[in-house]
Amino acid sequence: MHELSIAGAVVNTATRHAEGRRVAVVRVRVGRMRQVVPDSLRFCFDIVARDSVCEGARLELVEVDVHLRCRACAWEWLPDIPAFRCPNCSSADVSIEEGDELVVDEIEVEEAECIAPG
Repeated sequence: MHELSIAGAVVNTATRHAEGRRVAVVRVRVGRMRQVVPDSLRFCFDIVARDSVCEGARLELVEVDVHLRCRACAWEWLPDIPAFRCPNCSSADVSIEEGDELVVDEIEVEEAECIAPG
């Protein structure tokens, strides 16, 4: 289950950028090529986040479809399955344009309340 190590990396990244503030939301872009099971990642995130500034934070996942590009003819497509042969010219020389990323895209932190002297 690689979701546990991914959850650890997400919590570490969010904690580092939160600078001691409580984290409310962590948004992560996950490419379908990563083969991450969203429910498993959320479950692991909740476990790893315990006793950290991320405890109780909501993990929002944005799944990114696979987008391939043929280097031979420049054809671009979104495959139904990860088939790495160009449907236009049958070349196997393709690049993954999107769908392989795993990025902590944004975190929302809670700001400390400012109490005016009164």
